Amino acid sequence: MKNRINFFLKVATCCLLGVVLTGCGYTTRSMIYGKYKTIYIAPFLNKVDITQEAYTANKYRIYRPMLETDITRKVVNKYLFDGNLKPIKEDQADLVLKGELIEYRKDPLTYSSGGEDVAEYRINIYVNLSLWDTQENKLLWQENNFNGNYSYFVSNAISGSSVIVVSENTAVNNAIEDLARRIVERTVEQW
Repeated sequence: MKNRINFFLKVATCCLLGVVLTGCGYTTRSMIYGKYKTIYIAPFLNKVDITQEAYTANKYRIYRPMLETDITRKVVNKYLFDGNLKPIKEDQADLVLKGELIEYRKDPLTYSSGGEDVAEYRINIYVNLSLWDTQENKLLWQENNFNGNYSYFVSNAISGSSVIVVSENTAVNNAIEDLARRIVERTVEQW
């Protein structure tokens, strides 16, 4: 019996040691190449077409002034918070991130019990992105229609529910925060 327990302990120890040594490859470090330490975030350009004629398919497209400035500021702050790439002046940067705001949407998701009033909206912010290596003047990656979003309730109109009501400004800030987080993840993690 004692031999059987010793054998079991040895096998369990070997298995545990094998799992610990091989691991699953998880790391808290950045997946970007070691040669990139700094980044310049170019001010986002507003390419929202406000002259486009309204029709059913785009009736939830709207224009929000200075949204591109808010996006730029949040993205810079996210890089500062992340710490893998240091935001710096363009002439000293290893990488340059360029972005264009192409669409801002406020889509209804849920209607009140009576079906007349909107109870929940989703804010969607779409941007085109490109990341450039400044030493080689080479495009590293490009993403079109990159999205950040946030859903929020404007009333407790859904019967029997206790939802948290949020203002549109708070929802927009949360959508920008989501977009900035995704941009930094796309740059740093390269998944």
